[in-house]
Amino acid sequence: MGSAAPVLPVEPIGSAGSAGSIGSVGSVGSVGSAGSVGEFRGDGRSGEAGAYAGASRGPGVVDGNPPAEVRAGMGGDHRGAGAVHSAPVGAARDDLLGGIGDWGPTATPVGTFQLVPVRVERDLPLVTRWMNDPAVSAFWELAGPESVTEEHLNRQLDGDGRSVPCIGLLEDTPVSYWEIYRADLDHLARHYPARPHDTGIHLLIGGVAHRGHGLGSALLRAVADLVLDRRPACARVVAEPDLRNIPSVSAFLSGGFRFSAEVELPGKRAALMMRDRALRDLM
Repeated sequence: MGSAAPVLPVEPIGSAGSAGSIGSVGSVGSVGSAGSVGEFRGDGRSGEAGAYAGASRGPGVVDGNPPAEVRAGMGGDHRGAGAVHSAPVGAARDDLLGGIGDWGPTATPVGTFQLVPVRVERDLPLVTRWMNDPAVSAFWELAGPESVTEEHLNRQLDGDGRSVPCIGLLEDTPVSYWEIYRADLDHLARHYPARPHDTGIHLLIGGVAHRGHGLGSALLRAVADLVLDRRPACARVVAEPDLRNIPSVSAFLSGGFRFSAEVELPGKRAALMMRDRALRDLM
């Protein structure tokens, strides 16, 4: 796994930009080092965990180096894949992923985990701080003031529901940022034999103190299996980390993904990683 390796987040594939676009390709946005771990205390800031009190009450509780191909649609913006899928004004805000806010918590070897859809008014300062981590910004390219991150989040939240930004709570503490998106409706689908309802993920681990200790791999496996459990029509969870990002590729492999192919994407050569429903009990 190379825990001593540099933190090289798996960049999301840029933003889709316009309503008619398929969307942006997403990789597990910055996974940091292989199985990188986030801080368990809300990135070291007191009080952050309290903002999510009650978020893990269970199902039914709704809480609140991207390829150039996608960048082109956003005038050079190449921040997050799967992330920026814009839609016409007035588009439905219900997601196309089966209601992630209703998925509820799941048990993992590292504790109870839950995806909570982002609420800008609550999450913007935290996500902005994470995006300004040099190891993260090198791939997500969202460093800067809150307005930069806010624009990135709002493109998803105001879109057609094909991409949902989430905070990952571990034992009710925010430790990670995720983008869960419809890979079959994404630019990535132009670069591999996509199947209906293929689902992509991006991830960044928020803190730096525990990266390299296996949390990333554990959460990748947990979230991929959560997708498969909550989305019966989805047969595969996909991601496309940069081939040069050995720690991230290793994290996927340790998290139950298999290497499918090398794919040439705008801006990078990627490792197409998959976790298959049919093989999940074997990996």
